[in-house]
Amino acid sequence: MLKDKVALVTGAASGIGRAVALVWAREGARVVVSDINEEQGRETAELVRELGAEALFVRADAGNARDHEELVAQTLRNFGHLDAACNNAGIGGASGPTADYALDAWDAVLRINLSGVFYGCKYQIAAMQQNGGGSIINMASILGAVGFANSVAYTSAKHGVLGLTKAAALEYAAKGIRVNAVGPAFIHTPMISGLEQDAATHAALVAAHPMGRLGQPEEIAELVAWLASDRASFVTGAYYPVDGGYLAR
Repeated sequence: MLKDKVALVTGAASGIGRAVALVWAREGARVVVSDINEEQGRETAELVRELGAEALFVRADAGNARDHEELVAQTLRNFGHLDAACNNAGIGGASGPTADYALDAWDAVLRINLSGVFYGCKYQIAAMQQNGGGSIINMASILGAVGFANSVAYTSAKHGVLGLTKAAALEYAAKGIRVNAVGPAFIHTPMISGLEQDAATHAALVAAHPMGRLGQPEEIAELVAWLASDRASFVTGAYYPVDGGYLAR
């Protein structure tokens, strides 16, 4: 499905990002793995190689524009082109009501979860124009479509990711660059590990999903792989929840 394609994923040290890297490798892509966590990021790259695919690890801070620029530059230097990218890096941020939400906490979440996606798109699109097209998948959330109390920064950022995705999709559709967003519900990842430690909180999270369970990173990665492939050639500007029915309530 992705044979001979070069695919880049941020936030790939664990969770959904690592799952995306491994599914892309399984499908034949050469994978660029990026994360601020160098040790675990290199582990992901090694797992990609164990699947028989080429891998490059590049340490990058997703909230830093220059890091994104260099990440894409290293991709082009090593592989010559860029066909697919998944802007997955994100943080949960602080919890609290809007009036009490700390300004530095707001800035931290928006820096990674929204500005970081914009920076990624900016430099990825420039590279994809050189080879006549490509596919970008931005990791949003179910909270890009609905509100969530005590999570004003995260919810705002993910809503912003949907707007960014639609705008970029319109701008570059005629140039062969597709831009879509994926909206996971609560997934078994390190981001929610703290919530799962409390039995009552975990039970409430499970109950919010009609399928009666949380999702697995691989279930998100399979959709990302399809969107990155030519099988999704007429798909752009779309938002795909992967949520066990969460948004159907």
